[in-house]
Amino acid sequence: MPELSASHRLRIGRYTEQNRIYLLTTNTLRREPVFRNYTLGRLVVHQFKQAQNDGFADSLAWVVMPDHFHWLIQLNKGSLGQLMCQTKSLSTRAINAASGRTGSLWQQSFHDHALRKEADLVKLARYVVANPLRAGLVEKLGNYPLWDAIWV
Repeated sequence: MPELSASHRLRIGRYTEQNRIYLLTTNTLRREPVFRNYTLGRLVVHQFKQAQNDGFADSLAWVVMPDHFHWLIQLNKGSLGQLMCQTKSLSTRAINAASGRTGSLWQQSFHDHALRKEADLVKLARYVVANPLRAGLVEKLGNYPLWDAIWV
């Protein structure tokens, strides 16, 4: 059997379930720290909000790190693939237009983790938004501008 690329291995066993809570993560191409620029990071946040406004997913918590994001959502309609394709595509267009970049911004696939019903969502949300602290980007979470959670 041929060996699958990392992006194809991420898709094995992926199953989308409406009203399920997922933690989604994706990286920029070659882990380029595009979102050190706050304005470009806000364009990703705008896509999170647009997905919610369009009824695709409720954002529970998110953080945009310099070279990736974590997004805790409840999926309302469509598939995870559709949601991430739209989010990544529209954010790429906006970021390329705003920065003069061209071409791809994101790695091909994404990582998803479906939460069990008994999972402690608040604890996971705190873990998600504390990424800048663990990465040493700030000493206080309030000093990092690209995060939010419905419980805060």
